Amino acid sequence: MDVNAIVEKLMQAEIRPLANYDKKTASFQAKLSAYGALSGSIGKFQASLGSLTSVSGFKSLSTKVGDETILSASASGKAAPGNYNINVSQMAQAQSLMSKGQAATSSSIGLGGKTTLFVQFGSTSGSFGINATKLSGAVLSGGIGNGSLTLNGTAIPTDGSTNSARALADAINGKSVTTGVTATATATTTVDNLFSGTGDVATGADGTYTLTVGGIQIAAQGANVAAGAGVTTASIDAALAGPGAVATALADANITFTGTAAAGDLKFTRADGSNIAVTETVSGSVGAVTGGIGKAAGSINGGFHVVAGSSVVLSSSGGQIKVGGTNPALAGLTAGSGGSYNGASFTMDATQPAMSVVIDNTNNTLQGIRDAINKAGGGVTASIIADGSAVPNRLVLTSTKTGEKSSMRITLSGENGDPPDAALNDLLGYDPGAAQNMTQTSAAQNTKLTVNGIDISSTSNSISDAIQGVSLTVTKTGTTNLSVNKDTSALKTNIEGFVKAYNELNNAIKEMTAYDPKTKKAGALQADAAAKGVQSQLRNLLATPLTGQSSDMNTLSALGLSIDKSGNMALDNTRLQKAIDQNFNAIVGMFAAIGTVSDPQVNFISSTAATKPGSYNLDVTAMATQGSITSDAALPASVTIASDTTWSVALNDTTPSNTKNISSVNIPAGTYSREDLAKVIQSAINGVSTFSSAGSAVAASINSDGKLVISSAQYGSDSNISFSDSSGTSFTSLFGSAGPVKGTDIAGTIDGQPVTGKGQTMTGAAGSPIEGLKIEVTGGSAGSRGTVSFTQGYAYQLNNLATSILDSKGILGSKTDAINNSIKDVAKQREKFTDRLEDIEKRYRAQYSRLDASLSRMQSTQNYLSQQLAQIAANR
Repeated sequence: MDVNAIVEKLMQAEIRPLANYDKKTASFQAKLSAYGALSGSIGKFQASLGSLTSVSGFKSLSTKVGDETILSASASGKAAPGNYNINVSQMAQAQSLMSKGQAATSSSIGLGGKTTLFVQFGSTSGSFGINATKLSGAVLSGGIGNGSLTLNGTAIPTDGSTNSARALADAINGKSVTTGVTATATATTTVDNLFSGTGDVATGADGTYTLTVGGIQIAAQGANVAAGAGVTTASIDAALAGPGAVATALADANITFTGTAAAGDLKFTRADGSNIAVTETVSGSVGAVTGGIGKAAGSINGGFHVVAGSSVVLSSSGGQIKVGGTNPALAGLTAGSGGSYNGASFTMDATQPAMSVVIDNTNNTLQGIRDAINKAGGGVTASIIADGSAVPNRLVLTSTKTGEKSSMRITLSGENGDPPDAALNDLLGYDPGAAQNMTQTSAAQNTKLTVNGIDISSTSNSISDAIQGVSLTVTKTGTTNLSVNKDTSALKTNIEGFVKAYNELNNAIKEMTAYDPKTKKAGALQADAAAKGVQSQLRNLLATPLTGQSSDMNTLSALGLSIDKSGNMALDNTRLQKAIDQNFNAIVGMFAAIGTVSDPQVNFISSTAATKPGSYNLDVTAMATQGSITSDAALPASVTIASDTTWSVALNDTTPSNTKNISSVNIPAGTYSREDLAKVIQSAINGVSTFSSAGSAVAASINSDGKLVISSAQYGSDSNISFSDSSGTSFTSLFGSAGPVKGTDIAGTIDGQPVTGKGQTMTGAAGSPIEGLKIEVTGGSAGSRGTVSFTQGYAYQLNNLATSILDSKGILGSKTDAINNSIKDVAKQREKFTDRLEDIEKRYRAQYSRLDASLSRMQSTQNYLSQQLAQIAANR
């Protein structure tokens, strides 16, 4: 028998049920593929919503700058259309200070004892420049020759007429645009004792006498007038006192006077710096005139002439002034670079962290000081510049911030009550109101500009508050114009993309669920409940008016969007443009999730998909507080901090304590008013990198009772501060037995629903309509705080719907899981059936093999019997 052929034919009949398993698997795979395609279409649609779900995607205004080399600009939704003329007259810059030169960068400076360098930041008042010496008599008579003076490389035009401080100042100011230097003439005043010893004037038969001041005749006397009968100190004083022609003429010439001739202290002054010539003119024979200025009565007066002059004060924006020329001494100046503050004062800005650096025998070289300052990571960078002189190496310190409130004051303190190292103090000490041992090479200054004629000043070249909603970045001085206009192109593009993506999704669902009676072919998801459910949810969402929007802007039709019978979306551009023109600000609520508050001290922070739209009442039962400590008594009017004062400060520490929240703080030595002491402590603590890197800071102030209060800048139960003494002036000497008070979190309800308070933020509890709604209360008091309104726009809701549909537990996710499980079940059933087929085939082979063997034996028997029968027949 052909057992293989028989078994093969039998097994062909047995394996027919495998086709059913394969058919089921193919059906499941086809549906799974269809769900994958549907998921892909939904994902593509969801991607189109990205620009519409965020408020930042609705930038309504564009900017255009006439000269983009002067500034650039951008506008937010808070800006208003308009045109602006902007003139930038000054750029913001950081202060730089330069030390005296050192022969080497690695040589030790000073004795190596511990010295602490403190850098504080603030504003400097007073002028910066050079005080020239008085013009010489030769200049007052002959002027200043051309080419004698240059300032910052520019020649100042001078000649014989430049013979007064006023004339010199006018010449300098004529070139100020080029040089950046202005000049002011100091007041001209005659000497204090000019009229000391003045005697009564007597004239002989041929004698005359005239006294003029600044060309104004003060007194005159003809011939044959006896002493005491004509010009006397009393008559001079009477003429000056007026009223009369003399007093009027002096006033017209801007000449004032103090003192009296009788007392010998008469002085004349011209505030504008013009020269004052005092002249006695006499005539006649020798001895015809006696008495007069500095002449006792009877002393011969042969005439007298003196010219009083003054000096100029040069001013710059804070940079060094380079003086040159063939003979700058004629202008009262010395060749070279110079400049310092005159009559200045420094006002500390407590909001800027101070910096402290310890210098000792391990780093008291120029390189070591540079590295120590840079390692401190404060508001200063240090570098070394070699200028090529005999002692070329100079340490340059530059503030990391621009703006006029970022000027530096550098003080040094010694150890254990000792003064600072003299060499270090001579090298690094800098106080604009006192000793300026370092040289200012560039001043801390603000950006200055005008916007439509209104003066604006900014600490930075990036300005965000000059024009509401408009950010400016200034790149150079000059004048330009700026226009701010509505920009709707991006919004239109985004809405058109939304329409296109929705229609693509709708058509994809229709194709997957349709049945074509002509071809009698059905889509992969024809009559599928999940696909129909997705389509139904999308249409229902888009047909539902929005909660929280005004009735005229709460449906898609308000934007010209409509859905036809086939389910496709159409856009009416005319209606969309009308909505943009009339309700542009409301459009954002049509698409994105937005929150608004009625209280200006409450901020909407964020929401989640679980947050329900609506308007909710906010009630605060307890405001958040800060951790703080208050001295137990008022501080004295003046407080002295000893040198080497160090406190250990724990700021916003945790339980258990973390060393990252604790640091040593150096307090600069000095005698302070209690208000200045608060500034010093605040900036010293905030200057510690341990705290600043953790985002921790403090505020220090003097309360109405004169007590010192130090508070953590953080709010809530994690806010705390504590101190302990290390060295120098003890903390307890200022605070007594006062102890710290920990901060507390805000507490309250939103529409009566529970919230979680953390610092100044409140977050709606899970399971409530306000779940995930987060707001911040920055000020005010406990009580009713108005309303918090929340709106979920269509794009925001569609995005959440798409996310839920595609989620593993969503409509498609659960269906996909179910199909995958079914495919696995069919595979298991097929595997079991395949295992059974192997057994059946084995059984068939065994059975037919035995049958074949039996037949073979029977055939042998048959053959044997046939042979035997054949023999029997033959024997007959």
